[in-house]
Amino acid sequence: MSTSNYQQRRGFLTKVAGALGLSVLINPPSSMATASATANTDLAADDWVAQINGKHKMVFDVPKPHGIFAFAWPKVFLLTNQATGTPEKETNSVVVLRHDGIPYAMEDGLWEKYRFGEFFGVDDHRTGKPATRNPMWQTKDGEFVIPGFGPVPISIGELQNSGVVFCVCDAALTVNAHTIAAKMKLDGAEVKKEFLSGILPGINLVPSGLWALGRAQEKGCGYCFAG
Repeated sequence: MSTSNYQQRRGFLTKVAGALGLSVLINPPSSMATASATANTDLAADDWVAQINGKHKMVFDVPKPHGIFAFAWPKVFLLTNQATGTPEKETNSVVVLRHDGIPYAMEDGLWEKYRFGEFFGVDDHRTGKPATRNPMWQTKDGEFVIPGFGPVPISIGELQNSGVVFCVCDAALTVNAHTIAAKMKLDGAEVKKEFLSGILPGINLVPSGLWALGRAQEKGCGYCFAG
C-alpha cells in the first residue's frame, strides 16, 4: 500500500472515530440500522438483492469519484454482453457508492448547499470547475461520448432504466454528514437527515458499502473496482 493511500484510509478512519465514536462498530446508531427502510424507498435493506438473478452479474465498487468511469463501465458491461448474445434483462450490474463516492447518490440542491464538488473533489465536466450539481444525474442527450462508441447514455437515471441497481452507504453518509456539519458549524444529525431526504429516486440505502459488496458477491457478482 502506498503512503498516500495509507494516509487517505487513516484519514477516513479518523473521521469515523471523530464523527461517530468507536462504539459505532459495536452499537451502530438507530439511523444506520433502520435507514434503508425509512429513506427514499420502502424497501428493506436487502430487497434489491433479489433482483440479482441474471446470467451475467457484476458489482462496481465506487469508494471515490473517478470521472465517468463508475457509470461508463456498467454501461460497457451491458453493451458488450448484448454484443455477445445476452440481453440487458439477463444481465445484472450493481453500483455501490461508498466512502467518498456517496455524493453521486444525492440531489443537486445538496451539492450546491454543502459544496460537494469541493469537499469530495468532483469537477463538473461541463465547466471544469468544482461541481455545484450532481453531474451524473440530469444529463442531456449525447452529453457523454466514449471514443469508438459515440454518445452513450450513462447518467444514473438512464442506467437505472437499463436495470442497473444503485446502492449508497449509510455509514459513509453518517460520517461525512457529521464532518461537513462540523466544518460549517451545523448540527450533524440535522445534516444527516437532509442527506437522507435528498437521496435520488430508486437508489437503495444500505447499512454500509462493504455490506452491499458482500451481498452482491454472495449472489454471484464479479467484482470491479471503479473508484
